[in-house]
Order: sequence, then C-alpha cells, then structure tokens
Amino acid sequence: MSGLAWFSKSQRPRINLTTPFGLRSPDLPRHALRLDGSAKETLEQGRNRLVIAGVVFAFCFVILAGRLIGLAISGIGTGDDTIAETSDTPPVVAGTGVRAEIRDRNGVILATTLNTASLFAVPKKVIDPKELAAKLTTVLGDLSEATILSKLASARNFIWLKRNLTPIQQYKINALGIPGLYFRQEEKRFYPMGSLVSHLVGFTDIDNNGIAGIEKSFDAQLSGSDDVAPRDVTLSVDVRIQHALRDELARHMSMFSAIGAAGMVLDVKTGEILGMVSLPDFDPNRPGDFSPDSKFNRVTLGVYEMGSTFKTFTAAMALDDGTVSLNGGYDATKPIHVAGFRIHDDHPKKRWLSVPEIYMYSSNIGAAKMADDVGPKMHRAFLAKLGMLDKPGLEIPEVGAPILPPRWNSLETMTISFGHGLSVSPLQLSAGIAAIVDGGIYINPTVIRRDKDSVLVEHRVISTKTSDTMRRLMRLVVEKGTGGKAEAAGYLVGGKTGTAEKAEGGRYKRNALIASFVSAFPMNKPRYVVLALLDEPKGTPETHGFRSAGWTAAPIVSRLVERIAPILGVEPVDEDSDAIKRAMFVPINSREKKLATF
Repeated sequence: MSGLAWFSKSQRPRINLTTPFGLRSPDLPRHALRLDGSAKETLEQGRNRLVIAGVVFAFCFVILAGRLIGLAISGIGTGDDTIAETSDTPPVVAGTGVRAEIRDRNGVILATTLNTASLFAVPKKVIDPKELAAKLTTVLGDLSEATILSKLASARNFIWLKRNLTPIQQYKINALGIPGLYFRQEEKRFYPMGSLVSHLVGFTDIDNNGIAGIEKSFDAQLSGSDDVAPRDVTLSVDVRIQHALRDELARHMSMFSAIGAAGMVLDVKTGEILGMVSLPDFDPNRPGDFSPDSKFNRVTLGVYEMGSTFKTFTAAMALDDGTVSLNGGYDATKPIHVAGFRIHDDHPKKRWLSVPEIYMYSSNIGAAKMADDVGPKMHRAFLAKLGMLDKPGLEIPEVGAPILPPRWNSLETMTISFGHGLSVSPLQLSAGIAAIVDGGIYINPTVIRRDKDSVLVEHRVISTKTSDTMRRLMRLVVEKGTGGKAEAAGYLVGGKTGTAEKAEGGRYKRNALIASFVSAFPMNKPRYVVLALLDEPKGTPETHGFRSAGWTAAPIVSRLVERIAPILGVEPVDEDSDAIKRAMFVPINSREKKLATF
C-alpha cells in the first residue's frame, strides 16, 4: 500500500497519551493506555493534594462545630439573653409594674420611670476573667479591673457588675462578645427637673423603693400592689413658682455668703404649698454624690428660733384677747430685768410705744410686756392653736418637731414673745401667718393638690376683725418699718422681719444669725404667704456690713413677688389711690385715732 505501513495488533507501537495530571484520556479505550514511570509519579502527587485538602476542610469543620457547641452551652442567641439554669438567674428587683409618675399641679412630670438594662456575670462561665476585666473597663470607666476581678472571684452563681446602663453602654458591651456576660431588663427612676424639687419629691434606691420625700410617703401608691395598679401623685407645687423661688434664694445666698437658705410660697385659701425650696439641695438622679447637709430639708425638718417674726403672733394674741387695744401701748424707755436676764431693743426709741409702733419698730421690750400681760397659760394655748407646739402633719417624712422650753413661766413667755426660747420650722411659721392674715382661720398645709371640692381641715384662731388689723400692721412694717426692702410696687406686700442668733450647745452664737422675712400679698385681700430665710448671712458693702433680715431676707421677697405675681394672676393696684389707703390705714398713735376707718 503506497506510503502506508500496516501493523498487526501485536506490532503496534506504544503511545504515551496521558493528561497533564497523569490521567488517561477519556477518548481512548482503557486497553489503549499504558502509564510509564513519570505518569505514575504525577498521579501520586494529585492524590496527596486531595488528602491535604480534605484534612484542611475537616479541621475547619471541627472548629466551627466547637464554636457552635460553645454558643449553645452559654445560651447566647436564645433571643432574651437569659441563662438556661434558673439558679444562675438574678432576682427580679424592679417590681411587677412600672412605678407611677409624680407631677406638679399643672401636669409637669417631676418623677418618671425608664426601662434600662443591667449587666451581670456568671463567674463559672467566664473563660478569661482578666480579659473580661480589661475589655469591660474600656466601656465602664467607673469600674476598675481590680473591682471586676474581685467580683468575678465570688462563689455566687451570678454577680451584678453595673446597674442601669445607658443604651450606648449596653451596645458597646454587647459588641465585645465576651462569654459569661448577660443583661437584665430593669426600671430606673428618673427626675427630669433635677434638683429643682429634690427635697419635696425625694428619691428611690436602686431597686425603686422610695426612701425620701413623696417617693417614700406614697411608695405604696406609686408602686402599686397585687390588687391596685400604680397611681400617679399630683403635687400642689407649681414648677414656675418653684424655679423663681429657688433662683432668688440661690442668688441671695451667694450674695450674702450664707451657708443655707429656705423659702416657701403658700396659698392661704387652700393651704397648698406652691413652692418649697431648701438650699443647698441635691440631684435625686444621683443622690449618693451629695452630702447629708444637701439632703437636709430646712423648710420642714429644720427648726429654728424665728426671732421677731413671732411678734406677729404676740400682737394678734393680745389684740384678740382684749389685753391691749390698737391705740394702747407700753413703756419702752428702759430694758427689762427679770430672773437675771436683760431684755432690750436693738434700736431703742427710749419712750412709750403704741402697739403699731411696737410692731413696726420691732420692740422686744414692748412685745415682752404685751405677752406678760396675757400670761403664760393663755400664751401657750394660743400658740398651740397655731400649730406651733406640735409636729406638723405634712405628706413627706422629713418633718421636724418643735423644741419647747422645759418649763413655761413668765420669763419664757417674755422671750418667746419676740422669737427666742421656742424653735419651730419655717413650715409652721408660714402656716401660722396664713391663719393670721386669712380671716383668722388655720388650714393644715399640704403638698398635694387640692380640688375645688376638697374638704379642708380648719379651725379659728383669731377673729376676723383682729385678722384685718394684723394685715394693716404687717403692711405698715413694709411701708414705714424694718421691712421696707420687701416692697414690690403695686402688690401691697406686708410682713415681718426676724433676726435671731443661732443657739448651739445651750449658748447663742453672736456671729451666726438666722435672718427671715415672712410676708403676705396683696394685703388688702391676702392670697399668698411668702417666706424667705438665710442661714448665717454675712454683711456686704452694699448693706454697710449689716446682716439682719431687713437687709438680707426682705429683698428676696421683693424680687420674688414681682416675678410670681403675674404667674399667679395677681394684678397690681394703685397704692396711692384713696381706696387702697383707706383699706390699709392704721393709726400709729392716739393722735391718729380719729382717722381710723375700722
């Protein structure tokens, strides 16, 4: 055959037809392939590579499986961040329902409840405590690694690490991915107004149990019970009045370098307290950061000798009893010497003084003689009717009882007549003054808003006529007496100054004064009592070094009345009008008796 050579089956040459990996071509029959030595070596290399790949895949699978088993044991990813074993679960501390709110008289929230998360750990499930402590301190700067490690060393099933986290803190801790850490949903009490109403509202502990103020006294109502749902508490205070009161007290406390201040605004018709401030105060959102002095309520818990403000009660008592008439008076020429004590006037007139002059010039001699004529028995009974001798009933636990003299004889009657020897709270003083100016009716004060149909607990202490006379005398103190700096144009402010040395250890501290001014407005139709008190004020160049109430406490009332009167709807009047002059006229001495209109 031309050009071609044919071979028999046995004579055909062997052809190496292998793939690059040493595998035979699929296009050729099995018997057509024969592997030489190099082909076998290539095939062996391919097999080794497959084995290595298989081992790698198996190793990865083991790691993933181990991780999944670990997650399953730890409980992470179950949807609620709880632990499978009930013995490791922390107790529920926030109660079964959300604690109710506290609001002011206009519905402004003073205390509310927020949902928060708290962090705890199960020590036996923490893999590396040191790593946990190091990472956790990067989020919670107020915790040290030593503190965290000490807690983790506990034998307890769980330990709290941080209560009431912020949402950002919870997010960052969760992102750390540390086994053994868990969150518990809780409730945190929050006070939007901060320190503004701290002494009144009070605060709760970390488990939302009320431990001060309204939070404590109304704890059952706010937290609810098995049968009754939590209910809000509405207070009598108005945050607008509260803010103005606190602002003026803080301003003058700083101005006169006082160590403390107190004040209140009281509705004489209802007994509702519209404002009540004690300084220094505290932030109820973090009460642990403040000293005990900051948490001390000077308005209700503090009791003080209130000085010449008590001359208001002395004059009202003597006039109402008929012991002395408005045109009567006493000889204030010389000091009184009784039982080894000397009673004198700070600014003596050294002459006979009428009752209006005794009150206007704040004569200790005149007040002492007036009270002595009434007598100790009647004097004590009168002050008892005004609530001065018993612990007042108010809806907060921080209420102080008055300090009475060990005996009540003629000397005690004389000294108490001008505010020494009997210690009462500013709350008691304000409630008593409210009764004096409001027709002689005493109404028990309250910090809870009263509705129009509320039943008032009240009783008469003086006649309407005596009350009218006392309103005129209080106005006289501002017009011509020691309270001139309390004047607020158009609002007919009347009141009485009181400056008393603080008693400590059975002795009086001459350099430590309680300066107060108790007032009411408008005096033609009294509606509100305003009290301002400074604890140990210091004189300034503007006061020529004087630190008495007329220079330090009275100006607080002036500024405050001008600020709150428009809020309370009190319109200014023309003080020079004939109608106002007639309404406020009081004869200072017998020569003016014929001009009296009452």
